[in-house]
Amino acid sequence: MDALTALMDGPKARGAFLLRSVLNPPWSMRVQDRAPLSVVALARGTAWLSTAGDRPRRIVPGDVVALRGPQPYTLAHAPDTPATVVVGPDQRCSSGGVDVTDSMALSVRTWGQEPGPDATVMLSGTYRAPGELGSHLWHAMPQVLIRPAGTGADATSLVDLLGVELDRDRMGQTLVLDRILDLLLAGMVRDWLAEGGSGTPGWYRARTDPVVGPALESIRASPEHPWTVAALASGSGVSRTVLARRFTELVGCPPMSYLAQWRLALGADLVRGSDSTLASVARRVGYGSAFAFSAAFKRRYGVSPSVYREAGPVAADLPPGGGDTGTYVLGDGPS
Repeated sequence: MDALTALMDGPKARGAFLLRSVLNPPWSMRVQDRAPLSVVALARGTAWLSTAGDRPRRIVPGDVVALRGPQPYTLAHAPDTPATVVVGPDQRCSSGGVDVTDSMALSVRTWGQEPGPDATVMLSGTYRAPGELGSHLWHAMPQVLIRPAGTGADATSLVDLLGVELDRDRMGQTLVLDRILDLLLAGMVRDWLAEGGSGTPGWYRARTDPVVGPALESIRASPEHPWTVAALASGSGVSRTVLARRFTELVGCPPMSYLAQWRLALGADLVRGSDSTLASVARRVGYGSAFAFSAAFKRRYGVSPSVYREAGPVAADLPPGGGDTGTYVLGDGPS
C-alpha cells in the first residue's frame, strides 16, 4: 500500500452532505459552515469563487473545486453580488435573516429555485469529519484546489455520475454518493501531489529520499514497533545524526515527533472507526497500556479517547507540512 492510499484509506466520506443547488441570477452564496473539507462541481452556468486574501476566480461547467475549511468562501453570479444566501453550521441556510433551508427544498437532494434559462446548477459534497490520519493530507492541501474542466476524463464522468445519482433515492444511496465524492477528491489530490512543487507536503516529497524514505515507510508500515532513531537509521544505512538532521530538514520535525503524531492519528481513527477496546488500540499503535495511550491522546487532542469516540473529531495542532491559504489550479504547474 503506497503512502497516498494509506492516508486516504481511513477518512472515507461517511454520510457526507451532498446536494444539487439551483440558483437564478443575481445570486450569491456565502458558505460559513466551518466544514473541514468540501467539493464543488459546476454542472450548468457560471460562478465566481471568492476566498479571503485571493482574487475571485471564474468557475465554469466541468470545473471541480476542493475547499479546505474551516475558512468561509463565497460562490456568486458575479464577484460583487451581495450575499443572498448564507450557509451556516449543520448546512442551515438563511436569506435576509430568515431560515430557508426547508422552504427552498425542491426534492430529496436538490435545493434552491425553480430553474430559469440562466440558472446556475452546482453539485456539492461536504465532508463532516475527515479522519485524523487523513488530516496529515487535508491540512497539507492548499485552501482551494481547482481541477479545470477537461483536465481529466475521469473527473468529467464522475461529475456526470454524481449528477445522476443525486436524483435517485434507492437503497444504499448514501454509500454510493459517498464513494463518488471520495473518487472525485482522490483524483484531485493525486494529481496535485504528482505535479509537485513547494506546495506539496514535506513528508510526501521525502518518501523518495534514500535516507528519510525508508524511515517513513517503517513508521507507516509498523507503528506498533518500538522504534528508536537508531533502529530507523539502521534501516536507512546511516547514522542517527544523519537521519535526525535529514528527517527534520525534509519533514519538518524529528523522527520521534513524527512517529508520535502518526501513532496518535492512527489511534484516533481506530477509536472512532471501530469497537476495539482502548487496550487493543494502544497495542496496535505502539503504546504499552491503555493508560499510556490515553494520557498521550489527551495531551494532543484535549479530550480522552472515550470522549472522542462519543463526541467525534476535535481540533488538534496541524501536522508538519501545513497547507497554505492560496489557490492551486491543476495543470498550471507548481506555483
